[in-house]
Amino acid sequence: MKFGKEFASQMVPEWQEAYMDYAYLKTLLKELQCFKHGTKPPAAPGLKRKLTLYRAFSGLTQRHHHAHNPTSSSSPDDDIESQPILVNSVDRNGLQSYETTFLKLSEEGGEYELVYFRRLDDEFNKVDKFYKAKMEEVMKEADVLNKQMDALIAFRIKVENPPGIHFDRSVEMTRLASDIADSAAALSASTPSGAKSASKKAPHLEAIEESTRGRPDDKDDDNGDVKERNTPTEEAKPAKPKVKVLRPAPLAILDRVAMNNTLETPRSTIKSVLQVEKHAELSFSRENLRKVEEQLKRAFVEFYQKLRLLKSYSFLNMLAFSKIMKKYDKISSRNASKPYMKMVDNSFLGSSDEITRLMERVETTFIKHFSNANRSMGMSILRPKAKLERHRTTFSTGFFAGCAASLFLALIMIIHARKIMDSEGRNMYMETMFPLYSLFGFIVLHMLMYAINIFYWRKYRVNYAFIFGFKPGTELGYRQVFLLSFGLGALALASVLSNLDMEMDPKTRDYEAFTELLPLMLVVCLFITLFLPFNILYRSSRFFLLTCLFHCICAPLYKVTLPDFFLADQLTSQVQAIRSLEFYICYYGWGDFEHRQNTCKDNNVYKSFYFIVAVLPYMARFLQCLRRLFEEKDALQGLNGLKYFLTVVAVCLRTAYSINKGIGWRIIAWIVSAIATIFCTYWDLVYDWGLLNRHSKNFLLRDKLLVPHKKVYFGAMGLNVLLRFAWLQTVLNFKFPLHPQTLTTIVASLEIIRRGIWNFFRLENEHLNNVGKYRAFKSVPLPFNYHEDDDKDD
Repeated sequence: MKFGKEFASQMVPEWQEAYMDYAYLKTLLKELQCFKHGTKPPAAPGLKRKLTLYRAFSGLTQRHHHAHNPTSSSSPDDDIESQPILVNSVDRNGLQSYETTFLKLSEEGGEYELVYFRRLDDEFNKVDKFYKAKMEEVMKEADVLNKQMDALIAFRIKVENPPGIHFDRSVEMTRLASDIADSAAALSASTPSGAKSASKKAPHLEAIEESTRGRPDDKDDDNGDVKERNTPTEEAKPAKPKVKVLRPAPLAILDRVAMNNTLETPRSTIKSVLQVEKHAELSFSRENLRKVEEQLKRAFVEFYQKLRLLKSYSFLNMLAFSKIMKKYDKISSRNASKPYMKMVDNSFLGSSDEITRLMERVETTFIKHFSNANRSMGMSILRPKAKLERHRTTFSTGFFAGCAASLFLALIMIIHARKIMDSEGRNMYMETMFPLYSLFGFIVLHMLMYAINIFYWRKYRVNYAFIFGFKPGTELGYRQVFLLSFGLGALALASVLSNLDMEMDPKTRDYEAFTELLPLMLVVCLFITLFLPFNILYRSSRFFLLTCLFHCICAPLYKVTLPDFFLADQLTSQVQAIRSLEFYICYYGWGDFEHRQNTCKDNNVYKSFYFIVAVLPYMARFLQCLRRLFEEKDALQGLNGLKYFLTVVAVCLRTAYSINKGIGWRIIAWIVSAIATIFCTYWDLVYDWGLLNRHSKNFLLRDKLLVPHKKVYFGAMGLNVLLRFAWLQTVLNFKFPLHPQTLTTIVASLEIIRRGIWNFFRLENEHLNNVGKYRAFKSVPLPFNYHEDDDKDD
């Protein structure tokens, strides 16, 4: 793989704009190369390696001689005159930047090289500025984590050694003082200005008064043993024996902190509405200690991932500058890479080692305090291994896909051969069994669309795992989702074929009640699998889905996050599937399956719930919008809530018309549904997808597009509008030679397909918003809150 493609593949997706624009610089060098080839005299055939007049008089051989012969007796002035560039550091509005002076402008093609170096300087200054800004953020977060560790260790003292137990407090505090000092060194010893400033700044975590020498940091080796290693501060300064240091007692820290109630519950929501103080008094129990440790553990893992990505960012950009300068030297026959890369090495980007030191100290702290001094276990948490694609997953997916296709083909052939659609029991079957089995068709179709979405999200580098907030390493790939889809589809089709065969076989026709129970058994198995507590069948993803589903049901009592409202949007496209679940309850709960008849539609309770279950997903989204309007004070959330309220009214009117079939219901349903559909379509295209931008450089699209073909966006917009109006057939009563249940299923399937298309562009827009704000990490709530007055004193 060429470096340009490798460079692009290794970028942090949300930081793409902050990386060096290698492709554009390469384009500038290609222009320079074209100019050189157009003006340079062609070399004689067969004399490529011989000394030509052009090479002799150009001074190329002399320059190479100086470059490779360190014993050359040339004077410094001669070296300066032979250099093609000079790189200087300048101060612009208090910010350090670098400028390259091109000394060979008078030579032929010099203007091309001047443009190249100007853009090169812009790219380097951009990278260096971004790296400095991120380093400042990292150091601030390190300081916050430092204070959290102070409180944690003091909290441990209170929990593990309550006042009723007698122990040598001075000895115990001396031991924990060492722990606190270690955690302080692990996070706060480094500063963006380098090791020198770190040596001048005394650690702010001084635990108690004790006599000590310059204490070495403890670093665990691979076997879990502790080795002594001098810190950079001690390397710069010789250790002084018996230095008396005054440190405040660690337990005094607890007087300055309160616990943050970060667990989002309906109770906390009610307290927030009533403006009840969120900070709780410190309760020194082992349960609270476990919660605090778990929160800080997640914070350390997220912080370490940020350090890793920053280190990768620095390394990749350094490598890119080295590669592009070597390419320049090769094209221009100059030796400019050496002075330029010397500047890069001496810059903050190249010379700062704070990231490496911070990573080492975070590892030490995490291993000591959160993995029981077990290095292998601690590092496996800090550096989770990438998921490997298993051959058995691919094989199983293909196997179940083949089974589903074969069963579907067999079903079609049986229906055609036995002329089931022309039989007397056709209408009864479509009214009873078909709605039961259509539930699985809706679920499988939605899962297939989600798997296709994942495939294209990965192809266009949409960081869906971060956007949804999946735990690293637990997100499902498209192969796993395809496996689940085809597996469920094969089971459902096998159940349909079994049911048809049992009805046709004279030996089993007497067991009508049992044959009707097959779809119920399949639904029960599906729910058991969904709630299965064992670590099989992607438990983490199943519980994540159930958690988001519970938040949707309890809206607006939980804080609205993107996975919650994204799932609620999916449910709005599964109204017919939810109605199928209602039919399951009616058909089996009221005993209709024993007589193979459908009396549900004649029941007033069923009719009432037929309205309710249809509007539940839209009401959940409406309440979520109200919650976000209350918290974020964003007027757009109010308009979004109005959109879902109009949809609720439209769905209720269409349902009323489907039951009553009156001309008045038809007109009202048509008008309200048209208004709601136009509103929803405009919102999809403008706000959810970010399209129809009149001032964009891409006509009616966004400035930034992930899909290179613009016609894909226009096709998706047209298809979204067309599928949005699929409800027209329910009001206008188009005449199709299909059973009403079949027509309803087709319309519901078209809505699921529309939702699948919507998913891709909705998440693409969310990804681009994260890229625009460089949001590559999720914020982790911290357990302790320091009092403001004490923070000011600090």
